[in-house]
Amino acid sequence: MTTQGMKWRVPLIAAVVAISLYYAVPPIDPDGSGPKQGKIKLGLDLLGGMQLVLKVDTSRLTAKAAEDAALRAMEIVRNRIDQFGVSEPSIQQQGADRILLQLPGVTDRERALELIGRTALLEFKLVSDDEAKLKEAREGKTPEGYRLYKAENEGELLLEDKALLTGKDISDAQVNFESQYNEPAVSLTLNPEGAKIFSDLTGAQVGRRLAIVLDDKVQSAPVINERIPSGKAQISGRFSIEQANDLSIVLRAGALPAPLIVEEERSVGPSLGKDSVQQGIRATLWGFMAVVAFMALYYLFAGVIANVALFLNILITLAALSYFHATLTLPGIAGIVLTIGMAVDTNVLIFERIREERQLNKPMAASLAAGYKKAFVTILDSNLTTLITAIILYYIGTGPVRGFALTLAVGIVASMFTGITVTHTLFDLMLAKGGLKDLKMLQFLRQTPKLNYLKVRKFCYALSLVVILVGTTAFVRRGPGMFGVDFSGGSMQEYRFKKPTAIEQLRKSLTEIGYGTATIQKVGETNQIIVRSPLNSEKPIAEKIKKDFADNPYEVLRIENVGPVVGKELKTKALWAFIFSLLAIWVYVVYRFDFRYAFGAILSLFHDGLVAVGFVALTGREMSITVLAAVLTILGYSINDTIVIFDRIRERRRSGIKETFEEAINNSVNLTMSRTILTSFTVLMVVVALYFLGGEVINDFAFTMLVGLVSGTYSTVYIAAPVLVDWPGSKKRG
Repeated sequence: MTTQGMKWRVPLIAAVVAISLYYAVPPIDPDGSGPKQGKIKLGLDLLGGMQLVLKVDTSRLTAKAAEDAALRAMEIVRNRIDQFGVSEPSIQQQGADRILLQLPGVTDRERALELIGRTALLEFKLVSDDEAKLKEAREGKTPEGYRLYKAENEGELLLEDKALLTGKDISDAQVNFESQYNEPAVSLTLNPEGAKIFSDLTGAQVGRRLAIVLDDKVQSAPVINERIPSGKAQISGRFSIEQANDLSIVLRAGALPAPLIVEEERSVGPSLGKDSVQQGIRATLWGFMAVVAFMALYYLFAGVIANVALFLNILITLAALSYFHATLTLPGIAGIVLTIGMAVDTNVLIFERIREERQLNKPMAASLAAGYKKAFVTILDSNLTTLITAIILYYIGTGPVRGFALTLAVGIVASMFTGITVTHTLFDLMLAKGGLKDLKMLQFLRQTPKLNYLKVRKFCYALSLVVILVGTTAFVRRGPGMFGVDFSGGSMQEYRFKKPTAIEQLRKSLTEIGYGTATIQKVGETNQIIVRSPLNSEKPIAEKIKKDFADNPYEVLRIENVGPVVGKELKTKALWAFIFSLLAIWVYVVYRFDFRYAFGAILSLFHDGLVAVGFVALTGREMSITVLAAVLTILGYSINDTIVIFDRIRERRRSGIKETFEEAINNSVNLTMSRTILTSFTVLMVVVALYFLGGEVINDFAFTMLVGLVSGTYSTVYIAAPVLVDWPGSKKRG
C-alpha cells in the first residue's frame, strides 16, 4: 500500500472504531442488573424471555379441519414473529390444541400479543345498494345471503355474505401512504389467480362499493370507478405507522385457521440455565485469552498487532449484531468462535508469507508488501467461499441456522478488514516513522517438512470410509433415539419447590442419570422450575429430584408432551440452505480453480460432516440445535482450510516451477503445514476450553467441534488434495 493510501485508510479505520464503539458498548448485561441495558439482545438460551401458552379454539371448525389446526397455527405464528423482528423464538406444540411459545427480548408486550393473536381473516365483499333490504336488516330481519356490519365513520352497511376474495389471494402486503390524507395504509398485491378475479369483479361492478373486511370489521368500502387489472388494492383506516406495519405482517403471514386464546403468560429464565450460560461465557473468555497470549508469544510484536486486529474484529462483530437488532444465541457464539479462528488464520497466512520473503533477504518494506500481496488471493478465496455459504444460510435458513449465518458473515467481513487493512496500516505507519526494522518471530517448523502425503492416500481413503460406515451404522441403529428434544419433542414438567432451588445443583443431579442436557428454566422470581427432557423421562427425573432434594419438598404442577422446537418447515429450509450452500461452493471453486478441485472440496465437506455426526452417534450423544451449530461451524472451517492449500497448489503450477503434479501437491501441503498447525492449534484452544470448562449443556457442541477440527485438518491433507491426483486425466494434465 502506498503512503497516498494512508490518507484514506487511517480516517476509515478511525471511523469504523468510533461507529463500532457507539453501537457495541455496553454489549450485554447478562444478569439484567447493570446500570445500562446491553445493546445486544440475548436469546432464550442465554437470557430467557416471555412465555405464552396459546390455546387454538377449534370449536367452530369441522373435525377434519381441527386435526392439524395447531400445526398450521404454529407455522403462521412463527412467520409473524420472524417478520416482527423477534429472532429465534421457541415454538412447540403442547398437547393436541395448545402452542408453547417463548420470545426473547420482547419489550412491547401488548403489541406482541396483538400481533400473535390476531386472526387476520381478510375478505372482500360487495355492499348492497338496496335501501329496503338495509332497513329490514336494521330492524333485525336480515335478508338471506346478506350480513349487517358496523363501519367506522360510515354507520351500518349491508354486505353480501359471500367473500369474493380472501387473504389467500394475496401475495404481498406493504406499508405506504394513501394519497388523499397522506396517512399510512397497506397496499396489497394479489397473486395471478386473485388478480384475475379482482379484474373481472371490478369490471362487472363499476359504480358499486366493495368493502374490505378484516376480522369481521369493515376497514374501508370504496366505490369501484373502473376495472382494475393490475392486481393492486389498498386498505386504509386511519392507521398509525406501527398499526399499518403490523397489519402488513399478519397479512403476509396469512390468517390463522382458528382464534388463539392466551391461557398463560409469564417470564422464564435462560433455556440453557444461568449456570450453563456463565460457564459458557467463562470458557469462551479463557479460550480467547489463550489465543491472544499464544499469538503474542509466538509472533512477538507482529502477534501484538494481530491481537489489536482480533479485538477490533470482535468489536465490529458485536456492533453489527447490535445494528441489525440480531439476537445472540449459542449458535451465534459458535459463529464467533469460527470468526476468531478465521481472523487468526488471516494473520497467520500473512505473517508466514512475510517470513518467507524475509528469508529471501528482501528489505522489510518489500517483504511486507509481497507478504500481503501473496496472502491476499488465498485470504479472499478462503473467506469468500465461507461468506457465500453464510449468505445462503441466512436467506434460506431460519432460527438457529440464521443466527449462526449472520454472526459468521459479519465476522468474515470484519476479519478481512482488520486482518488486511488494519494490520497493514499499523505496519506502514511504523515503517514511515522508521520504527520497524525487522519482524522477529518464533518458528514452529524451522525447516519445511518433506513428507509424501500422497503415498498413504489410499490407506486414508479406506480409513475414512470405515469411520464413516461405522458412524452411519450407529446413527441408523439408534433411529429416533438419535434426536434430542429440539428435533423430536419430549416431556415438559413443571415443579414448584418450597424453597429456592439452584439450577446448577438440579442439573448436576440430572447429569448423574443421563439427563444433564435437559432444558431447565426458572419461572420469573418464583420457586417454580420447568424441565424439558426426552419422552418417558419424567418418572426417573422426579425420583432423582425427590432423593437429592429431600429437604426441599415440591409439587408437580403439570407434565405434558411437547413437540419439537425445530418443526418440519425449519428442517426443510435448513436442508435446502445446506444444499444451496454446497452448490454455491461448487460453482465458485470451479470458477476459481476447475471441476476436480470443486469435487475435492465438496467431498471433504461431506467427509467432515459425516465423521462429526458419526462420532456423535457412536458416543451416545444426541442431535440438537447446538450440535447442528457445531456441524455448520466445522464445514466453514473445513472449506477455509481446503482453499488455502488449493491456492498454494495453483500458485506453484502457474509459477513455472519444474515439478510433477504430485510433487506440486506434496510441496504445497508441506509449505502450508506450519499455517495449518498454527490455525488448528489456536481454534483448538478455544474449543478445549469450552469442552472442559463450558459445562454439561455445551459439552456436546464442544465435543463435535473437537472431532470436526481433527477431521477438517485431516481431510484437507489426506482427502481433498490427494483426490486431485486420482481424478481421471489429472496425471496427464497436471
